[in-house]
Amino acid sequence: MALGQLILVAGALLAGAVAASFLAQRARIPSLLLFLGIGMVVGSDVTGWVDFSDYTLARDVGVVALALILFDGGLRAGWSEIRPVLGASVSLAVVGTLVTAAVTGFVAAPLLGISTLDGLLVGAVLSSTDGAAVFALLQGSQLKRRLARTLEGESGFNDPVAVLLVVALIELITHSATNAGDIAWLLTRELTLGLAVGLVVGRLAVPAFRRVRLASAGLYPVATLAAAAIAYGGAAALHGSGFLAVYLVGLTLGDAPLPGRRTIAAFHDGLAWLAQVVLFVTLGLLFFPGRIGDVLIEGTAIALLLALVARPLGAALATLPFGFSVRETVVLGWAGLRGAVPVVLATFVVAGNVTGGQRVFDIVFFVVVISTLLQGTTVEGLARRLG
Repeated sequence: MALGQLILVAGALLAGAVAASFLAQRARIPSLLLFLGIGMVVGSDVTGWVDFSDYTLARDVGVVALALILFDGGLRAGWSEIRPVLGASVSLAVVGTLVTAAVTGFVAAPLLGISTLDGLLVGAVLSSTDGAAVFALLQGSQLKRRLARTLEGESGFNDPVAVLLVVALIELITHSATNAGDIAWLLTRELTLGLAVGLVVGRLAVPAFRRVRLASAGLYPVATLAAAAIAYGGAAALHGSGFLAVYLVGLTLGDAPLPGRRTIAAFHDGLAWLAQVVLFVTLGLLFFPGRIGDVLIEGTAIALLLALVARPLGAALATLPFGFSVRETVVLGWAGLRGAVPVVLATFVVAGNVTGGQRVFDIVFFVVVISTLLQGTTVEGLARRLG
């Protein structure tokens, strides 16, 4: 396309996404479904307006978008909101994610006719809840504060865990020389360096913002964006978890009395929405509706397993020491929404040249749609019935 045509298409897609968000709000369905639908409709398998099949580029777009969404989530919450539920959130992010991945993986292997290791890879891809979906669900929600903050904290902390699980399993599958010791070192290094970089950058950024008076209020959001980029890029350059680092910086800045706070909040809220739109439309472009029939039965079975067994079991085991009632545990189990994160992780599988990667992507995409329809539209009603 010529530059003018490209800008026209981008503008039309953004306008369509804004309209879709309005319709989703009126119909009380998750907007991400309509964003994905826009990508599918304009893709090469339906109208053919946009021909896109670059999984590596989609993965890179996904990484940047998820980093922006996580930073905004941390900025809106702050440590003061997350600290009272930190133990439960981290337990859900680690124990809950591992249990969900294991249960889903061990069942997916015989169901899909693949090896146990490949099945665990499918489980790992689907193990993470989605920050964008959870943050959107909680906006305007009347869910009890403790439950809402626990879900919000989990969705920020579990992305790094799921990413590392997927990367480690891809390494095991594609490189036979990799052993358990290598994987343990990878996980430890990534989480430790991500934690260290996030805390250091956050602690350095706060006094810098307080002391420096910028020429315009509009520069403060640029400065916070720079802090987020430095955190993610610094951690990634050191082979640490950029997602963990950027979320921690967001939490640290979220509590700080920053100049231009309202401008910063409005800027990052808009940027996070733009990231969601670009991410979901891009992922929708990669899915071909004509292939739904190939994954319909297996995808439905895995989606039901994930929603009814794996996630509730993981949530129950992870929150056992934290004093949640049975009704609260049920809500935590049902509110584990899947969204962009599993689909982005599925692009890692395709881009990593894992055998059967395309089928994994199609199954994961279908599972995410079912999960969003089934859980995203009913969690408020369930919470209300359970008080």
